[in-house]
Amino acid sequence: MKFKKTIILKNGVPCTIRNGESADGAELLFVFQTTHAETDHLMTYPDENTFDAASEAAFLQEKTDSDREIELLAVVNGKVVGSAGFEAVGTKDKLRHRADFGIAILRDYWGLGIGRALTQCSIVCARAAGYHQLELTVVADNTAAVALYRSLGFVEYGLNPMGFLARDGRYQALSYMRLAL
Repeated sequence: MKFKKTIILKNGVPCTIRNGESADGAELLFVFQTTHAETDHLMTYPDENTFDAASEAAFLQEKTDSDREIELLAVVNGKVVGSAGFEAVGTKDKLRHRADFGIAILRDYWGLGIGRALTQCSIVCARAAGYHQLELTVVADNTAAVALYRSLGFVEYGLNPMGFLARDGRYQALSYMRLAL
């Protein structure tokens, strides 16, 4: 799926939201590793990653070639600073209407409007791909993310109080949210 849009961030700097391409594999790997080290709100720790730049490149090309899935990159001053995308929950008839959304942005770029832009662009693409529902899972105490999703129309449909078990032994509640498209 192809997509490209340029927005102006809250600091006045342009940001291009575009589909990732195989040439972006190494940069996406860096963003993945860095974002997973910067926050405890993502599903994995950086040392649990089993892919490399080549597999990221293949992943991006697969999403670009797909008409049902996408991985969008946020690019500021020629640098990939975040990504978001969705993939099918399943391919069976009873699941084809649902897509699962995920997002990560480098900490230095939080609060500039990139998360909102990536989410809004993903919603546009999910509609264009024919999905009826976009779903996500968010750490419940990630109040900024929860507020963003709610402001875009997502509603909570469940809470798992023991969704993540952090390495320090504490549980993190997960909120399940959905957006009817």
